[in-house]
Amino acid sequence: MIEFYELLKKERKYIIGLMSGTSVDGIDAAIVEITGHSLETTVNLIAFETFPFPPDVPQRILALCHPDTSRVDDICEMNFYIGHLFAEAVKHILQKSGMHASDINLIGSHGQTIHHLPRDPNTIGKTRSLKRSGKRVHGEGPETLNSPHRTAKDIKTPSTLQIGEPTVIAHETGIPTIADFRVADMAAGGQGAPLVSYPDYLLFRDSGKTIGLLNIGGIANLTVLPANGSFDSVSAADTGPGNMCIDAVVNEITDGREHYDKAGQHAARGIFYQPLIDEWLKHPFFHLPPPKTTGREMFGSTFAMECLEACRKHGLTDNDCIATLTELTVQTVASYIAQFVTEQKSIDTLYVSGGGVHNQTIMHRLNEVLVNTTVEPVDNSGISADAKEAIAFAILANESLHGQAGNLPSATGASVRKILGKFVCP
Repeated sequence: MIEFYELLKKERKYIIGLMSGTSVDGIDAAIVEITGHSLETTVNLIAFETFPFPPDVPQRILALCHPDTSRVDDICEMNFYIGHLFAEAVKHILQKSGMHASDINLIGSHGQTIHHLPRDPNTIGKTRSLKRSGKRVHGEGPETLNSPHRTAKDIKTPSTLQIGEPTVIAHETGIPTIADFRVADMAAGGQGAPLVSYPDYLLFRDSGKTIGLLNIGGIANLTVLPANGSFDSVSAADTGPGNMCIDAVVNEITDGREHYDKAGQHAARGIFYQPLIDEWLKHPFFHLPPPKTTGREMFGSTFAMECLEACRKHGLTDNDCIATLTELTVQTVASYIAQFVTEQKSIDTLYVSGGGVHNQTIMHRLNEVLVNTTVEPVDNSGISADAKEAIAFAILANESLHGQAGNLPSATGASVRKILGKFVCP
């Protein structure tokens, strides 16, 4: 562990954060200059790039996400293959930035989640065999509108699995690597997410305003930082689907020609149908108190296809369907805030990041429905919206290096704060 010990002597470090989310569209890599640690942390983004996966990789990953389409040998191989791809992303961003591996002190890698089975505070749905409706979607499970494939009763041991072998990353780059951050929180009884809440606190806490940090990736998650609040005052949770359902419906409607609604243009041309949204909002997840997390297991393509089928039964146009799924994302965020953010913590400023920040329809509607809150891209704060999560895992790696806990039990539900990640020498 001499490599990690030597790093402790450095006040300023160059750390690469690596992230691949539920959208499975590529690897985010950020080179971050970090000075200090804990409450003294300051960051400077040196370079950021998203490296798309090779064309066959997203479907191969999705196939691993459900027991019906995954195999233990495929998981074993893909763990190492994704590790190689993460290492390639490091090499590419170094080349693009004009830096060398010897300039980088540390890598913090989130990896690629292929399955997430958190402990639910309540049982959702019923334990039963569910029939898949609509056509089979490769890599997706048989969840339905109101019942996930596995329930709290089914899950005897809450768990999570991220792939992207860190020993491969460390070996191929020659850079010390910290990875697999979620498991320590789950071992302590937490949801394993959202882990970005701690970096959010370090970077965005404000003595005079309550700040909300909304990341809209495949799933949307919200961190709330009360004005002049402590670690224990932070709350966070997944609010529900972000871009995941919109992307699936756009891909289906366009026969694969488009994979997402660029700038929310399709949604802007449509009219959302509120009666269907009201029906979807009855889903039990939206009424569970935080902390809570969700993912593709609950709101994947099967859920999206059932929503699309319902839209078509009501005679909605294609753009109306996309507008209705887009509005679902907006209203689940608003519903979460109305239910679980108290008046004492009412959000003054909501910073938005992730792919959803580029969806102008989502941003416009958030501004309309959150009437007492200023909604703006997190870029306005000086932090890149696209790079924010990769930056967060660079910060978490730095905290772990310094022996600092990186989770917030008030956000994840863990019994104690934990030092996160596994340390790998090159």
